[in-house]
Amino acid sequence: MKIHDAFFGFFFLALGALVLFAIRGYPNIPGQPVGPALFPGLIAIGLCITGTLMVIKGLRNREPTAWFAWEDWIDSPRHVVALCVLLACVVFYIVAANELGFLPTGFLMLVALFKALQVKWGRALLVALIATLVIHFAFYKLLRVPLPWGILTPWAW
Repeated sequence: MKIHDAFFGFFFLALGALVLFAIRGYPNIPGQPVGPALFPGLIAIGLCITGTLMVIKGLRNREPTAWFAWEDWIDSPRHVVALCVLLACVVFYIVAANELGFLPTGFLMLVALFKALQVKWGRALLVALIATLVIHFAFYKLLRVPLPWGILTPWAW
């Protein structure tokens, strides 16, 4: 879906202003040159600047364009199915990850996504297995993110 730049610009500008309003009451840390409001404030300022530039660009555009317009892929059943599978995978992860664990859930999600994108079975299974293991290693071992083990709890490492 193509959304007019001015619309997104107003959204980013409002979001940045909302963040700036929310962080104004953050306390300062004694003896520290920066406080907890620094990074959210910088991001909010960036959102406001970006939003302003997008509004200006959208309003300067003299060609009449719709505020909302569907992209061409929406007429392709294959692409619509892939989008539905993607959204179903997100819901599946939310519902099943704690019971099944990250490894089986991630593997099943990747296989479903690869099949929705018409990847052959052998390649889909192999890449899904390798990618799941690499993602698990990166998040669980390197970044120390506590991923759920689920049914694999007896074999947790």
